Amino acid sequence: RQQQLEKISEICLFNSSSLQQALLYCSRNGIGALRVNSQILPLKTHPEIGYDMLELPAASLIMDQFRLCGNFAANNNIRTSFHPDQFVLLSSPHEQVTERSVAELIYQSEVAEWINADVINIHAGGSYGDKQAALERLKSNHDLLPEQVKSRLTLENDDLIYTPADLLPLCREMHIPLVYDIHHHRCLPDNFTEEEATALALETWNREPLFHLSSPRNGWHKPGCRLHHDYIDPEDFPELWKQLDVTVEIEAKGKELAVLRLAEYLKQSLS
Repeated sequence: RQQQLEKISEICLFNSSSLQQALLYCSRNGIGALRVNSQILPLKTHPEIGYDMLELPAASLIMDQFRLCGNFAANNNIRTSFHPDQFVLLSSPHEQVTERSVAELIYQSEVAEWINADVINIHAGGSYGDKQAALERLKSNHDLLPEQVKSRLTLENDDLIYTPADLLPLCREMHIPLVYDIHHHRCLPDNFTEEEATALALETWNREPLFHLSSPRNGWHKPGCRLHHDYIDPEDFPELWKQLDVTVEIEAKGKELAVLRLAEYLKQSLS
């Protein structure tokens, strides 16, 4: 066990240093948001290997380095966020899935405290044959979360099951911000236009809104629109969003290269 903890401690220390480097890159290149990898503390909630931070030999140094990341991000106007893996669900009918999801959200909120991240974004999950019942479970399981999770938790519309129209009533009722993913909305439309969904999503936020943007790998007129492209087609950036004070997270395989290419286009188009 001690060897496990020493190895995990070494990886966590490396990851905290890597986050510092990533934030420095963002600062130098004018990138104002960074999604932090959900496995930045590896195996943190594993049922057999999981650990408390204070068990790690370098715990104090690891936490100090993450707090330095938070200070750097705040001083350089870089917004950090988390997007837990797809197995993190609050709508599952299976108690074990819910328990592990809650544990994962608590872990990520712990790191979020250190680095001043204000968003932990999840999907509503599956419908399990009854979409409304699934949303009711999500509401009920939300009560299991501590405040440090609730204050950061957001919901995102997806491209298979839950549209903005499905989630907005719940977001209003529970005061959970909606991360509007316009690519997902284009793949799975509802009765709202993009302009209407944008306006309604904005109303759910008590801080700067965060939206998602991506482009389809094969274009909009071929099968497989759900797959993300390496870059963003400038035509996919909504004209309306150019006038908003929001954080737009780019979901593209090219990552920072896609961000920089789009930023250059927007700079030229708005000048």
